[in-house]
Amino acid sequence: MSPAQKDGQRAERPADEPVLQVEDLTVAFPTEDGVVRAVRGMSYSVAPREVLGIVGESGSGKSVSSMAVMGLLPRSAQVTGRILFRGEDVLRMSGRQQRGLRGRRVSMIFQDPMTAMNPVYTVGDQLAEAVRSHSAVPPKAAMARAKEMLDLVGIPQAEARLRAYPHEFSGGMRQRAMIAMAIINDPDVIIADEPTTALDVTVQAQVLDTLMSVKEAVGAAIVFITHDLGVIAQVADRTLVMYAGKPVEVGGTAEVFRKPLMPYTAGLLGSTPSAEGTRAGERLRPISGSPPSLISLPRGCPFGPRCPLVRDDCRASEPQLVHRGPAAGAGGAAGRNLPLVSPDHLGACHHSDELLAADDPTRFFRAESEVTP
Repeated sequence: MSPAQKDGQRAERPADEPVLQVEDLTVAFPTEDGVVRAVRGMSYSVAPREVLGIVGESGSGKSVSSMAVMGLLPRSAQVTGRILFRGEDVLRMSGRQQRGLRGRRVSMIFQDPMTAMNPVYTVGDQLAEAVRSHSAVPPKAAMARAKEMLDLVGIPQAEARLRAYPHEFSGGMRQRAMIAMAIINDPDVIIADEPTTALDVTVQAQVLDTLMSVKEAVGAAIVFITHDLGVIAQVADRTLVMYAGKPVEVGGTAEVFRKPLMPYTAGLLGSTPSAEGTRAGERLRPISGSPPSLISLPRGCPFGPRCPLVRDDCRASEPQLVHRGPAAGAGGAAGRNLPLVSPDHLGACHHSDELLAADDPTRFFRAESEVTP
C-alpha cells in the first residue's frame, strides 16, 4: 500500500478512534524459582498522533509489555489478554500475519541502536531492507526511500551516510537512524523503548524534537517508554505509571504531575531533580527500599513496604485502578477542600485523598539528608 493510499485509509477513520488497545494484558515467565509475573492486567489505548508515556522503575514491566505488543517475547512466555490493532487481536494472528504487521503498521525504536543494528551492513542497506521486506519495490526505489528518511530525521549528507556502517555514526546519529528505520513504512504506531537513555542532554533534546516532528509527518501514535519523568513531561499527552507489573496511575500528563493519586507517583516526582528545587536548595526525596520480587509479591498493595501512607487496609487488599477523589459536579468537594479530578485520571491507592489534600505530595517522603545510608 502506498503512503497516499494509507493516508486515505486513515482519513476515513474517526480522529479519536484508538489505533492500539491493550486489554487486561498479562505476561508470565516460568522459571526454576517460580513464575515471574512480569505484567499483571495492563490496559491502555492510544489514538492517532497521541503520545502515551509509560514510566516506572526498572523491572516494572514496561519493556515486557511492549515486547508483547510487538510479538517479540520468547516462546516460554505465557501471554493472555487482548492486543487490538485497528480492532484486530494481534494475539490471535498467525506468525505470518504478525510479521506483516511488525515493522510496517507497528514499529519499534529499541533502547540500544548499536546492538539493534547489524554492524556488518551499511545503514542504507538496512533501511532499504526494511522497505523491501514489506513492499515489492526495486532496490533503487528502496534506497531512495532510505535517503528520504535520513533527511527527514535530520542526518546531514544523507546520501553519503547511506554507505556508512553503524559504528561510523555517533550515538545520536545512530538513534536517529533507528527512528528513520521505524518510520520508513509509515507505521500507525511507534513504540519507543527508552530511546534517549544513553544520550547526553543536548543530543537527547535533539532526538526528542526529531521524534515529535516525524510523528506529525507520518501521523503515527507513539507509546514512549522511559524511567525519566522529565522526558515524559516534554513529550507525553497522557502518562501511565507502572509498578510491580501493573498500572498504578494513568491520566493526562499535566494532571498526573500536579495531582498524583498514588504515592509511588509522588515518590518518583520527589526523586526527580528540578530547576525550582535546585534554586530553593531543596533535597531530593527518594523512595526508600527496592521493588518487590515478581515471583512472590507481598500481600495487599505491592508498594506497601515502601509507602509512607501504608495502613492495615493497604496490607489486606491490593487497590484497583479506578477514579479517585471528587469528580466535576460531585457534591462535598469544596467541604473536603480537595481539588477536582478528571474522570479519565485513575489511581490505585486506598488513600489518594491524603495526596490530593497535600500542597506538596512529595513531602510524604523523607528528604535525601534524612535517609539513613
